[in-house]
Amino acid sequence: MSETFTKGMARNIYYGGSLFFILVFLALAYHTEKTFPERTNDAELTDSIVRGKHVWETNNCIGCHTLLGEGAYFAPELGNVFHRRGGEDGFKFFLPAWMKAQPTNVPGRRQMPQFNLTDEQLDDLTAFLEWTAKINTNNWPPNKEG
Repeated sequence: MSETFTKGMARNIYYGGSLFFILVFLALAYHTEKTFPERTNDAELTDSIVRGKHVWETNNCIGCHTLLGEGAYFAPELGNVFHRRGGEDGFKFFLPAWMKAQPTNVPGRRQMPQFNLTDEQLDDLTAFLEWTAKINTNNWPPNKEG
């Protein structure tokens, strides 16, 4: 091998490395697009879930909470709140009761505002958070409490 590093060698390394990483990027993008439908549960979408997402967005819940790791870190992660707070048996009762009890006015605790949601909006928000909990997130968040 030559003792000098020529412009031709540098050019070959640049183009070869660029081509390699472009091919890696394309392979990963293809893999993501191929496996994405298997990981979501979009087949279970209902009108109630869509309305629940609208409630989530119009009340800016993501301004305090995170959902699947996205959002503010002021309040708890809600991507797995369905599993944390009762699952199939208890969550449909827990969330509406929790929302109606806010603010709790417990000293030293952060206070969630009272949004005065209707029973239908609470049911829709419950359906949205239940649907969100069933998305395959590769075990995110890493612990049960988010």
